[in-house]
Amino acid sequence: MSLFWRIFGLNAVVLCAATALLLWAPVTVSVPVVLTEAVVLVGGLVVMLIANAALLRIGLAPLDRLTQRMTTVDLLKPGQRLPVGGHGGVAELLRTFNEMLGRLEAERASSSARALSAQESERRRIAQELHDEVGQSMTAVLLELKRAADRAPEPLRTDLQQAQETTRESLGEVRRLARRLRPGVLDDLGLTSALTSLANDFTTHTDLTVRRRFDPRLPALEPDTELVLYRVAQEGLTNAARHAEARSVCLTLRHTPATVVLEVSDDGHGIGHAHEGAGIRGMRERAVLIGADLDIGPGPSGGARIRLTVPRDGGVA
Repeated sequence: MSLFWRIFGLNAVVLCAATALLLWAPVTVSVPVVLTEAVVLVGGLVVMLIANAALLRIGLAPLDRLTQRMTTVDLLKPGQRLPVGGHGGVAELLRTFNEMLGRLEAERASSSARALSAQESERRRIAQELHDEVGQSMTAVLLELKRAADRAPEPLRTDLQQAQETTRESLGEVRRLARRLRPGVLDDLGLTSALTSLANDFTTHTDLTVRRRFDPRLPALEPDTELVLYRVAQEGLTNAARHAEARSVCLTLRHTPATVVLEVSDDGHGIGHAHEGAGIRGMRERAVLIGADLDIGPGPSGGARIRLTVPRDGGVA
């Protein structure tokens, strides 16, 4: 039944009921209308309006649900569908809306995959250039400074050695940036070693104390899944260090027969009602790519907790 005939039928029910009451009820209308007759007519009108409003509310309830879902739908939280029952125009509208959401989610996932793939390729290129070009140049400068310091007189040697030490620290920083842009250890030694190196790096270069809890004998995962897990952990530790004013973070990686779960929880001030920035949106986009569930909320220590749940049937190599 189309929406037009649905509304027409509801109004027809109310009008037919009112006509039946007028035909068979012992009610007469005088001219001029007396008070008791006016009370009866006004009461009947009120009953008709209430009945019509109630029936329209029931009939248009699916459209109210559709309007509410349209204002709250988020393509980064897939699977939000409206229940569809029966046949007719309203049911067809709801089915069409659900199909549209499915197409939009697929297109969003596809475009995000292309964007993130391009981003990772650019990260890899920049990391390679930092390692090969900038790193080698700074290494050459470091060797030249050492040779110059060995031949220089004592007052100048101290300055050259100081410049040599500054260059060595800068070279270490360049290498650290290259590792963060593209963790070679992830490709060479796997996810657990990469997360261990990431946690050690944050412990060394920030005020965070990172505790690790990794299950032994994790299942083999697809490279894209391992990269998503690594990036979510990296973003979680970065948020804890920069925004949460946390002192300690717990990095957990465990598995169940059906899932692999990554969790980053800190003891900072939490997220609260803060607006989701580019970092959290990026994590959600990555989670959508591998069919994972990302949950961000309060942690056990009062701070924030980021939990990424990856289905093993979608991420196992």
